[in-house]
Amino acid sequence: MVVDLDRCVGCQTCTAACRQTNSTPPHVQWRKVLDVEYGDYPDVSRLFLPVGCQHCADPPCMHVCPSTATGQRDDGIVTIDYDLCIGCSYCVVACPYQARDRVDEPTYAHGDIPTPLEQLQFDEKRIGVAQKCNFCSDRVDEGVSQGLTPGVDPDATPSCVNSCIADAMHFGDIDDPESNVSKLLAENKQFRMHEELGTDPGFYYLWGNRDKEQADS
Repeated sequence: MVVDLDRCVGCQTCTAACRQTNSTPPHVQWRKVLDVEYGDYPDVSRLFLPVGCQHCADPPCMHVCPSTATGQRDDGIVTIDYDLCIGCSYCVVACPYQARDRVDEPTYAHGDIPTPLEQLQFDEKRIGVAQKCNFCSDRVDEGVSQGLTPGVDPDATPSCVNSCIADAMHFGDIDDPESNVSKLLAENKQFRMHEELGTDPGFYYLWGNRDKEQADS
């Protein structure tokens, strides 16, 4: 995942799209957008920072899981097997990105009665266990099985990326130097969150490239 912070407008459409797709409880957001102020008065600026599971190459959550419920796919996506999760919350504590939640009982957007979509998408296996963003892996897998390219074809791309009105979110194969995300990283300044922890996050932020865009235009 690559997010261009120079383009993000903080609309939180990605948050709403994730909620719609995954039917998460009202108090749980797999894709949050933080409102960040930085600088010293009077030179204060503001940016919007989409966050969530960083799908680390070396995920602390996986190492502490006593039931092997947290795993990692060959493509790098970090997963949770709800059938194996025992709800111990070790992973919730171990995650330095606060990207995991444990939900102990169903809650709904409008009181005690689920909406038709919430009722349709309700998954009892997600009660009493840890949950988090999975990069819409089922959507990615279905698209790939049809010969589609993740990050290029919407039907093989996470919902948050598809919904972004500012074209700030991008998804793709970083191991392919010709992919959309590899080209973005090669051409722009970037950082990753808490790199100093050695988790090797799979979530990149483009930042400080606006002056370059203005100079090129």
